[in-house]
Amino acid sequence: MGSAAPRAVVLADSDSRWKWAALVARRIAPDHAIDARFLRSGTAPSQRQIDEVGIVPDTTATLDYTDVPTDPAVSAADVVVLGTTGGTMLTMIHTLGRAWRDHPSRPALVTGYVGVIYENMVDGLLLRCGSDLVLANSAHDAARFRDVYTSLGIDPAGVVETALPFLGGTPHDPGAAGRDRPFTVTFAVQPSVPGTKAARLSLVRHLARHARLHPDREVLLKLRNQPGEAVTHTERFPYQELLRSLPDAPPNLRPVYGDMGSVLDRTDLLVTVSSTAAVESVHRSIPTAVLSDFGVREAHGNHFFVHSGLLTSFADLDAGHVPTVRPEWAAEHGIGRADPYRAARERLAHLRDGGPLAPPRPFYTPERSGDYLETLVGRRGFALDGTPLTGSPTAARPPALKRIVRRGAGHLYRFGRNRLAPAVRRWQQG
Repeated sequence: MGSAAPRAVVLADSDSRWKWAALVARRIAPDHAIDARFLRSGTAPSQRQIDEVGIVPDTTATLDYTDVPTDPAVSAADVVVLGTTGGTMLTMIHTLGRAWRDHPSRPALVTGYVGVIYENMVDGLLLRCGSDLVLANSAHDAARFRDVYTSLGIDPAGVVETALPFLGGTPHDPGAAGRDRPFTVTFAVQPSVPGTKAARLSLVRHLARHARLHPDREVLLKLRNQPGEAVTHTERFPYQELLRSLPDAPPNLRPVYGDMGSVLDRTDLLVTVSSTAAVESVHRSIPTAVLSDFGVREAHGNHFFVHSGLLTSFADLDAGHVPTVRPEWAAEHGIGRADPYRAARERLAHLRDGGPLAPPRPFYTPERSGDYLETLVGRRGFALDGTPLTGSPTAARPPALKRIVRRGAGHLYRFGRNRLAPAVRRWQQG
């Protein structure tokens, strides 16, 4: 399969998907060189976001969608890990499969999920169908995936139970607080949950109240991105700005950036609405609170934690309550497992030992679902036969451009509202 020196290509289109895919590549193919390929889009990660993961690629390039099938590194790889949206995964499985039809061998294709799955499971699974490994983050997910595939006549052998690849790090030391640092509460933000400005401002005020009630604690607002950086999900009301809008923010409440693992190293209580950071925190035995203040809702994703014992409110936290995870829930969701990627490595070795791989077999084909497939691949610059659309290097750029324009318009609006308008009013009043 591929070149003599084993290589893994990581194809990513955002910060969180780069992190997931790069760490997966390192877990399933630890002896492989890594070639990073970033899709040119409005969510492409910055160099800081790339570096933050801690994996240094051997080569790096930024590609249009239509460049991927002809990239020599992709064709010569032993493994290709797709860290993209589901629609892009299917597009790559479809177009790469067509591009490799006359090749004597092809790379193994790996897909999975960046975080916990709380919606659109069937939709996502069928978009990943045709990859050689579909990674499930727990036994619970693996059973659901296999059931869906079997019911639709799809071979479930490619579904492999693993865990989120960033689970690890140093176990929590409860004695560190008070010995060499203050008790630290970290709130892990999400770009779109909760989504309204009122809810997000209320959350910042809750954190400020908690910091005032507990002046001996350090309260950290863990931010995803520096101002101007893109993220997987658009953030309409950045917490940086909301925190600056507080007239009397307590000194023991402050924002922090950086890798979540580094922040968890000094965290004694992790608080979130539904961030995947909660799973990482539980894995390290760090007390973890999933907030119910904004509702326990499928739309928020915190319904995933209903049976965990972690759901609580700011009022309880202010009163000193510290939730305890239910061990059976943690075990069911793949938390705390030793070497969860062993089965994936074995599956990859089995594929490699079996000779050239058969062509990928997506569920969506031109014959079965031509209208849907044509829409998905067309958005990314391909015709239904897998060739680039005539006269357009990529059809994915207009939506990305729209996102850039929308983000730029938001920055201009906030600049006008927060900086320019007050200056004009002062000038008029003076």
